[in-house]
Amino acid sequence: MAHDHDHQHQPAPHGHHHDHTDIDWAEMAPMLEDQAELYTPLYEHAMAWLAKRQTEPGLVVDAGSGPGVVSCLLADTFPGARVVAVDGSEPLLERARDRAGRLGVADRFGTLAGELPGVLDDLDYPADLLWASWSLHHLGDQKAALAAFAERLAPGGTLALLEGGLPTRYLPRDIGIGRPGLQSRLDAVHEEWFTEMRAALPGAVAEIEDWPALMTSVGLRPTGSRSFLLDLPAPTTDRARRCAVTAFTRMRDVLSERLDADDRATLDRLVDPDDKASLHHRPDLFVLTARTVHTAVRPV
Repeated sequence: MAHDHDHQHQPAPHGHHHDHTDIDWAEMAPMLEDQAELYTPLYEHAMAWLAKRQTEPGLVVDAGSGPGVVSCLLADTFPGARVVAVDGSEPLLERARDRAGRLGVADRFGTLAGELPGVLDDLDYPADLLWASWSLHHLGDQKAALAAFAERLAPGGTLALLEGGLPTRYLPRDIGIGRPGLQSRLDAVHEEWFTEMRAALPGAVAEIEDWPALMTSVGLRPTGSRSFLLDLPAPTTDRARRCAVTAFTRMRDVLSERLDADDRATLDRLVDPDDKASLHHRPDLFVLTARTVHTAVRPV
């Protein structure tokens, strides 16, 4: 359940690992770290906003931490807190521990392996801040999961839920190959895939995705929502280029059967390193997206 999705609800992995047992998370870890590090400016702005809502937490839990990039940002934002990274993948948690050691926060950094939300019962004591970034929508019964999150908060504790935002844009509408508007068509196909993915989850329950209302329904008091922008204009960085190639490669692999022949051919060209029109070489590649964070507190 990693913080690694560089395309909204991107086919596994984002992201950020959701008990896909056929995925080699040790092999995927460097790519997941690359994606999360690309989004660091966005997360830093979110953390600064969050720090005004929960000023001195004792325990901060990252529910669905992946390789721990955001977990360590939480440790940096809240220097007086103990941070626990929670994920279902031990190889990713090992990366998180290594990162905490490199950044000098290992003395107040722990990990907990297991699947959400049940693994949260293994916390030693309630959390003052629970951060859940794009992990909730991979749990079948989202309301029940939110209730479990709420139960693990201390009175006065804050749940920070990152869900929603805007699809990531990497390219202009007309890229000179294929039909203009490729990314908008990918968005539409991706929404169909995501709906089917949600419906196939164990215990799936359809919910209106009004996150503050859902948090209210489990006894929390919403305290605000805000969206944060990531704007990396062209010419962009090598990391952004790598992440874009990864995102488009996964979209081609997962969504290609839903696309027409022209769009499949365009995707093939975009991820071909030998094609001068590909993402590997394009000077017009950029990264532009927004992520929304919703906060709510457990009443005292």
